[in-house]
Amino acid sequence: MLKSSDLLWMYEKMLLLRETEEKAVELSFKGEIGTLLSGSGQEAIPVGICKNLLPEDHYAPSHRGISTVLAKGGDPKYLFAELFGKPAGYCKGKGGEMHIADFKDGMIGMNGIVGAAIPIATGSAFAQKKKNLNTVTVCAFGDGASNQGVFHEALNMASIWKLPIVYVCENNQYAMTTPVSYALSVENISDRAKSYSIPGVTVDGNDVLAVYEAVHEAVERARKGEGPTLIECKTYRKYGHHAGAGNDEQMGWGYRPKTEEAYWKSRDPILLFEDYLMAKAVLTESKIKLVREKVKKEIEEAVEFARKAENPKPEDALEDLFA
Repeated sequence: MLKSSDLLWMYEKMLLLRETEEKAVELSFKGEIGTLLSGSGQEAIPVGICKNLLPEDHYAPSHRGISTVLAKGGDPKYLFAELFGKPAGYCKGKGGEMHIADFKDGMIGMNGIVGAAIPIATGSAFAQKKKNLNTVTVCAFGDGASNQGVFHEALNMASIWKLPIVYVCENNQYAMTTPVSYALSVENISDRAKSYSIPGVTVDGNDVLAVYEAVHEAVERARKGEGPTLIECKTYRKYGHHAGAGNDEQMGWGYRPKTEEAYWKSRDPILLFEDYLMAKAVLTESKIKLVREKVKKEIEEAVEFARKAENPKPEDALEDLFA
């Protein structure tokens, strides 16, 4: 059972992720960093996932949302340094916003290719089982990735070998500009789990506690050697496919109904969790103010660190090359 301290950790972590995403959008509009695939509005999913993970567990997040590395224990200073292309960044400034990894914290990396993290994460789980590590891997991906062939291959393999992995589909209703209703033959992506004889569950992806509970059960099952689980988290991205400079609106991509956007805005995961915590007397207005100020200060300091960090040298381009 989660304690008040656990709930406050989750709340602060969600705020940290949101502030990171919003600051990145701001920096993009200023021309300090590039265009983003923002995960703003989806914070409940990585936080609900990572609250269940041990430091030695592995997490392969979706490529949407630079802030997901922070849910697994990452440091915003090194994250923003990466976005600024500085050697102080997680991947020496060479990974950018879609290829961030931090093996120290078990964050085995994002991948800019749709669905490409799925086989990598499955390989991670295979290694964990082969080495008898009693650790698990969680792989997050979008609804569009669930239509990739590798999704089906990986689930089949993980089921046969009972690998310690949890597949989490972040269904934000659109694959780029294509609604899920145009691309799916099933009502819920989790229904596909039946084809591989593994559990499948759909939860409210804007309810951090619902995500936590579903992942908790799946992680416990994986640790016991009972194999994979497919979890679908239904959510909505605050921005379009792109955010910041060169965003969907600037490109003239008007594809989301205003009524739909308004509905999901009313279901902001942070505000929903705030209401819950206040009703439980875990949060107060003064506490909310303090936490928000703390998070904002942390992000401002991280951005300042990134701005002042040393720029790459020309010869750095020849490092980290493999053939």
